[in-house]
Amino acid sequence: MASVLEQLRNMTVVVADTGDVAAVKAFAPVDCTTNPSLVLGALKDPASEALIEREIEAGRKNGLSPEQVTDVLTVAIGAELTTLVPGRVSTEVDACLSFDTEASVKRARAIIAEYDRRGVGKERILIKLASTWEGIRAAEILQGEGIDCNLTLLFSMAQAVACADAGAFLISPFVGRITDWYKKAEGRDSYEPDEDPGVKSVRAIYDYYKSNGISTIVMGASFRNTGQIKALAGCDNLTIAPKLLTELDNDTAELKRVLSPENATGVAPVEMSEPTFRWQMNADAMATEKLAEGIRNFDKDHKTLIAMVAERMKASAA
Repeated sequence: MASVLEQLRNMTVVVADTGDVAAVKAFAPVDCTTNPSLVLGALKDPASEALIEREIEAGRKNGLSPEQVTDVLTVAIGAELTTLVPGRVSTEVDACLSFDTEASVKRARAIIAEYDRRGVGKERILIKLASTWEGIRAAEILQGEGIDCNLTLLFSMAQAVACADAGAFLISPFVGRITDWYKKAEGRDSYEPDEDPGVKSVRAIYDYYKSNGISTIVMGASFRNTGQIKALAGCDNLTIAPKLLTELDNDTAELKRVLSPENATGVAPVEMSEPTFRWQMNADAMATEKLAEGIRNFDKDHKTLIAMVAERMKASAA
């Protein structure tokens, strides 16, 4: 019997939720997705050491600030990952820009320009933006320029509808973080996969998209266990951490397809204006709290990354 991971690859595009070069080489995913937390991990990864030292030294010699070196380093790691996967590499716009459409667009263009300088075309990159109203508007502008976007930190149907209306290339609904919130709110230790609030959220979004002929890719993210992954078998894409990829690779049970466009229920389209979006987010305590928390944590990791780069630059100059 083929492993669950092999079976999953036959119905879903498997994406590696890591910036770890060794893990990407081991699992050979189609795409990679990164965020400040994952880049921070790559900074501690021996396999990336030579690349990191080279970029830090070049940045120091060129008089770049730690913030500028961090920006360049993030793209350097992404460029390295493009040599290991046949598909896309997602690169995140700074979380501190999540409520500034103009600044987000400017930063995204700079990321694409830096990739281009390194010989990597925009067709290999997805720009990651937080699914705030402003982030979604930035994605709409960028998509109009042929720059494909991955809308991340997505926790609600309101966000999913707004992203689809903006023509986003891909969305990343966060399964595990939704489940974490409900476990705490309801005093639960666990859920069966079919009753898992995170799984149910992605299933509902997938059904809405397929019912309405929406081409935006649904990529389930932020998994806590393989049960959640199996319960979304057939989703367009799933981004999975190395630990769970290993578990799936070692599992030889039969995997049944759960999601399929043919099974869409025909749910009606929804009108999504800015007031409606903001009201629905306000009414959804989980989505509001997890979005804000996610932005804060990504910003914290970004600042930690800058501090680590500053220390390395200082040591390099000594």
